[in-house]
Amino acid sequence: MTKRLLGAALLIAAAALLTSSCNLPRVYRLTVQQGNVITQEMVDSLKPGMTREQVAFIMGEPVVRNPFDNSRWDYVYTLRVPGYVDDQVKMSLFFIDGELSHFTGDFKPTEAEIEGGADGPPSGGARQ
Repeated sequence: MTKRLLGAALLIAAAALLTSSCNLPRVYRLTVQQGNVITQEMVDSLKPGMTREQVAFIMGEPVVRNPFDNSRWDYVYTLRVPGYVDDQVKMSLFFIDGELSHFTGDFKPTEAEIEGGADGPPSGGARQ
C-alpha cells in the first residue's frame, strides 16, 4: 500500500511540475518604433511660409517622399508594444514654391495658435 501511495504522490508531483513549467518560458515581445516621432510642440512650431529647410529642422526629414511630386512630405510614426499599444500617427505637409502652405494629419495647432490668427488654410485632424 505504501508503494502505491508513494507512486501516486510521485505522479501528482510530476504532473504539478509539468503543468507549472508551462508558465516558465516567456517569450520576449519586442517594442517596435518606426518613422518620425511627431509631437504637438513640433506641430505648433510649423508656420505657413517656412522653407523646406526650416520644416526639416523642426520635423526631421520625411520618411516617405513621392519622387514624382516634391510638393508633399508625409510623416508616419508607428509604435507597437505587443499586448499593450498599437498606435500610428500621420502628418502630410504641403509646399507651394518651396514654402509650407498647409498641413493635415492627426495633429492640429493648439487653440492659442489658432486664436493668434494663423495664416493659410486650416490644418485638419485632431490628436487628442
